[in-house]
Amino acid sequence: MSQESKKTHLHKFHKQRGKLTSFANFEMPVWYEGIIPEHLAVRDRVGIFDVTHMGRVLITGSDGEAFLNYVTVNDVSALTPLSAHYSIMCNEEGGIKDDFVLSKIEKDRFFMVYNASNRAKNYSWLKEHATQFNVKIVDISDHVAMFAVQGPKAQETLQKVTSTDLSEVKRFKCTWTELAGFKTFLSRTGYTGEDGFEVFIWDTPTSKPEKAVDAWNAILQAGKQFDIAPCGLGARDTLRLEAGMCLYGNELDEETTPLEARISFAVKLQKENFIGKEALLKQKDKGVKRKRVSLKMLDRGIPRQNHKVYKDGKETGEITSGTFSPLLKRGIAMALVQSDHAKRGEEVIVKIRNQEVNAQIVKSPFYATNLYGYARKS
Repeated sequence: MSQESKKTHLHKFHKQRGKLTSFANFEMPVWYEGIIPEHLAVRDRVGIFDVTHMGRVLITGSDGEAFLNYVTVNDVSALTPLSAHYSIMCNEEGGIKDDFVLSKIEKDRFFMVYNASNRAKNYSWLKEHATQFNVKIVDISDHVAMFAVQGPKAQETLQKVTSTDLSEVKRFKCTWTELAGFKTFLSRTGYTGEDGFEVFIWDTPTSKPEKAVDAWNAILQAGKQFDIAPCGLGARDTLRLEAGMCLYGNELDEETTPLEARISFAVKLQKENFIGKEALLKQKDKGVKRKRVSLKMLDRGIPRQNHKVYKDGKETGEITSGTFSPLLKRGIAMALVQSDHAKRGEEVIVKIRNQEVNAQIVKSPFYATNLYGYARKS
């Protein structure tokens, strides 16, 4: 492990309880009990993740909305105070610089949460393009602890440590509250496909971790009756893949556009000028040459990133993410393939260690949405 790795407020807990790895220059837990039991805890009950390694910035000023409409692809004017949306920053060619969640805290005050691996790049990009706007951009990543409490028992767990009625906080809505006695910003968002909240313990520098540690322990105690599980990066990855959610560096990068990645629901081309708009309009007019698809293995085999995908004996694309699905108990993946071979129901071949494994293009998420996920009916 690199001695230069950064540490979150909860490093002592992770070191005592978890298997650590280096990720985005942070020393982070891969798992505690194991990836599969942690994955199933979130699907069936509740889990808690330390995601303090992610990037967090505040954007304030009278031009905040105009600035964010220029540097992001979604319609920031549609946000009302204490609401959030998923969005993307593109380069001039329409390639994805990063994806993130943007919350409107109040008029002229916005909160952006983006990927850990892009913290420095994104902050520089925002600062570079802010010069023509009356805005102030402040990186608060090292002054706010961030947890994700996810699963069907997430609301009941957090309700025990806050007096705010969490049933009133709908999906992609936010609130200020006191959680375990600490000033906290809550958003009903997450990266698992399940219901849950992202928890931001405000004014908590990494040099003074006590508030974050106390809040973490309070949540663990509150979730004890539901057998809450602390979860690592391993389960976070299998959960998001099972839910069909993209990961930067796998499905998303600066050579891939939102149209190719099939996240164009977040792109509002009717907006006035924004970075990458012209390139995306041209691509939409011409049609994309490749598309992201979800693949379910029909034979035994676990697909991994960079494994090649074939159709009719010819290479058509490659796996961007692959894993063993704890719910389906089979290999699943996402891939970028030629658009001609991206139709749901179509069968392809994935080459895994020189073995040809049959796979089928399916709808995501991979699980039955009436049984699992935030929209479950049971």
